[in-house]
Amino acid sequence: MRIALGLQYDGSPYSGWQSQLNGNTVQDVLESAITAFIGDKSSLALPIQTITAGRTDTGVHALGQVVHFDAPIEREDFSWVRGINSFLPKSIVVNWAKQVPEEFSARFSAYERTYIYALHAGPCRSPMVDSRAGYLLLPPQSWFDIEALRAATHYLIGEHDFTSFRASECQSKTPVKTIYSIEILSQEPWLYFCIRGNAFLHHMVRNIVGSFLLIGTGKRPTEWMGECLAAKDRNMAAPTFMADGLYLAKVAYPEEFGIPGPWLQNSWLPAKLTGA
Repeated sequence: MRIALGLQYDGSPYSGWQSQLNGNTVQDVLESAITAFIGDKSSLALPIQTITAGRTDTGVHALGQVVHFDAPIEREDFSWVRGINSFLPKSIVVNWAKQVPEEFSARFSAYERTYIYALHAGPCRSPMVDSRAGYLLLPPQSWFDIEALRAATHYLIGEHDFTSFRASECQSKTPVKTIYSIEILSQEPWLYFCIRGNAFLHHMVRNIVGSFLLIGTGKRPTEWMGECLAAKDRNMAAPTFMADGLYLAKVAYPEEFGIPGPWLQNSWLPAKLTGA
């Protein structure tokens, strides 16, 4: 039987989602917990392997990650939640579990993903959000040009070649992706970016955020965002911004699969962005 799980995790202790030899990844820890819950390893014809909606990088967090795996045993949905969680560290939690049809894929059935970037800015960083938010040093009594930022979003909406915002190690077959919306929320000393699209390239959101910050601080004009996009040259855009403030917030699937939404009631991010 195929089981889908909804996950939240603090990505700061891990070397990203994808399994590595050092074992310090979210995938490794989750698969170990699932195997421990199943208990009788002799029933496993093959090791448990999870497929994810989005392979988050080192230090990137998730509020609404979705994965699936094929289970050799049958359990009630909440038994999967309670059982797997009992073997997980505090930094990872399963919020829901659901039996899904064999044709469901956490990765390929998804048609939309939403990322949120949370930035704390000002003359002093906050130790209370260390590794949970990005930080940018700003002089006292200064703030971003929000109107310039919002004007710059229009260059990115729609289907485009996002090569300028693509990491060199990106494995996507095509740099062409579609961004449906970009919302910017300013609540000093916080700045939030909510980016919704069909799919994203490696480091794409962090490269876009870094470019926005150059515009918001007056180092580049608004139209520079369009020039970067048109250039299809990674050297044109800003350096990759820190991972700390990036959250995979939501993954959307066709209604027929009945996939629950993310469990956002306990998120410290603004309800306006998370929908909590």
